[in-house]
Amino acid sequence: SSLSGVVYHYNEEGIHRAETGWEQCISIPLVQPDMFGLLQQWDTLLEEFSVGEAWLPHRYEEHDHNCYTYALAFINSVLTAQGKQQMSKNEFTEKFVIPQAKKASKYITLHQELTANDFYIVPLPDQEKQC
Repeated sequence: SSLSGVVYHYNEEGIHRAETGWEQCISIPLVQPDMFGLLQQWDTLLEEFSVGEAWLPHRYEEHDHNCYTYALAFINSVLTAQGKQQMSKNEFTEKFVIPQAKKASKYITLHQELTANDFYIVPLPDQEKQC
């Protein structure tokens, strides 16, 4: 996504930019907050990458040239520009996707158990209010 939260995604109709509709997705942070230079360029890099010929609608292929390929190719283009080694699909999945999916699964399971057993989640009062 862009810094403002616009989600870029690729399917058989090409590249899309969406400000809504992704509220239930898992966000995987890729850029550390101290990488100020990259953060300043992020939106430009994402837009320039997304208009490339590789992401035209007719090039979409469900198994080999899809949204996952698009995301990984963008990440690898940023890594290359930084002089770093590219990641394989397996490496990206193991390092970034699986850990976040496990966290989400635990949260969803906990939430389901609490709501199924008539427990309620109530926010704690602010620390200032306790004094």
